[in-house]
Amino acid sequence: MRPLRLVPDGTTIQFMRGRFAGVITSAVLSTLSVVLFFYPGLNLGVDFRGGVVVELRGPHALQADAIREAFAPLGFGDLRVQEFGSPQDVLVRFENKNELQNAQRMIAARVAEVLPNVQIRRVEVVGARVSSELFRDGLLATALALVAVLLYIWFRFEWQFGVGVVVTLLLDITKTIGFFGVTRIEFDLNSVAALLTLIGYSVRESTDQYEAEGPRRI
Repeated sequence: MRPLRLVPDGTTIQFMRGRFAGVITSAVLSTLSVVLFFYPGLNLGVDFRGGVVVELRGPHALQADAIREAFAPLGFGDLRVQEFGSPQDVLVRFENKNELQNAQRMIAARVAEVLPNVQIRRVEVVGARVSSELFRDGLLATALALVAVLLYIWFRFEWQFGVGVVVTLLLDITKTIGFFGVTRIEFDLNSVAALLTLIGYSVRESTDQYEAEGPRRI
């Protein structure tokens, strides 16, 4: 019985014919991603924007309208309610333009008064100054990681291979930022960790490839 062959022997596909189109498409997407970073910008989470995150659990499905009405008198600004795992669990996120020192106490009192059967599982409060410092430190960490990678590439490989790794890194990072900009997924500290992981993974993959195919400086 002859084995089933989906592709005949001797078949050749000229994948490299599309290399220029691939590079151009990737460069265009990265350029658009940079534009999205500045306008309309990223959907910054509470970590970087400041505000309050409250995780609630109820005995039954929690209604977003009821939760908004419960928290509206607190005057904490823009409020968003998001289902968190199940209809009984929700995340309440809102900016607090006022002092945050008594936010946790005010939230606990309000829930006990209006939503007596609802459990507060956690409350995270981030001030505006702290959030701006976190955003700046997150960008700085990413930039320093890129600089460290560039130094490693410069010492490790011939410059031709180093250029390829650098270009790949830039394209990967910018398109990831563009993905956050298009989907409006919240950009927080976990997102920064994801970017740093992406940098490390890209360098590792490129290192393995170039060590197998190209000369090394040291």
